Amino acid sequence: MDIKLGFGSIPRVQYVFVSREGDVCWYMLAEDEKQIPIYDKGLTGIITGIECNKSVETKFGLTSKTDLAILADKPYVIRSGRESIFSKSLLLSLDALTIEQLRNPLTIAVSPGDKTVVFCNVYDPTTYRVVDFSWNGHREIDLQALEERVTDKISRVAANSGQNITHGELRLQMMTQIDKYLTQLAWKPEQGRRYLQQHYGKTSRRQLSDSELLDFTFRVMEMAGVMQNVYTQSSSPIDIDKLSRI
Repeated sequence: MDIKLGFGSIPRVQYVFVSREGDVCWYMLAEDEKQIPIYDKGLTGIITGIECNKSVETKFGLTSKTDLAILADKPYVIRSGRESIFSKSLLLSLDALTIEQLRNPLTIAVSPGDKTVVFCNVYDPTTYRVVDFSWNGHREIDLQALEERVTDKISRVAANSGQNITHGELRLQMMTQIDKYLTQLAWKPEQGRRYLQQHYGKTSRRQLSDSELLDFTFRVMEMAGVMQNVYTQSSSPIDIDKLSRI
């Protein structure tokens, strides 16, 4: 997220609410509480936390929610009903991932079901692979036990990093991914600078905005022919001390 000086909006977490209206499956709220539909189906970022069975006061009274925190271009929280199909499919997807896999950027995607139902799928944005999990018997799952497993796993991700994932750490993760695939491409620093100049009008990755850096990350992965499925392989830990040379 780029910091802009001067007047602007208040820097705060953006809540995303899951609710189906036609083919639109989620929305945000404007300052006047008016619903703003989100037509995009996916939100890509790094999961930084989850709060299950959270009591929230709504116009319908006290209800239980699941809040998933994601760091992307800004901090987001996806809020859904605890007993909803979305929350259950989200938790089952996250339960199928390892701690190492949860360190990487993921895409949380919505898809409409029957009537008001919204399903959740989790994707690896570099391979376009969906996380595979068993939906059989979802009505009989021990929801509390599932919530505890997922909460513990995501908490250990944050604990192993020594702190909550920050914006700077998110950019560093992308830098590290770029280093890995530039090495596979056998690019020299001057080749990288020429590519950045040609496509972004900049000569250093540090000059790229968040969206440009994410775009560049996916471009070099595609050029390197990344085809492996990270859900069947354990990814390497990120070296947070590694510095960019381009």
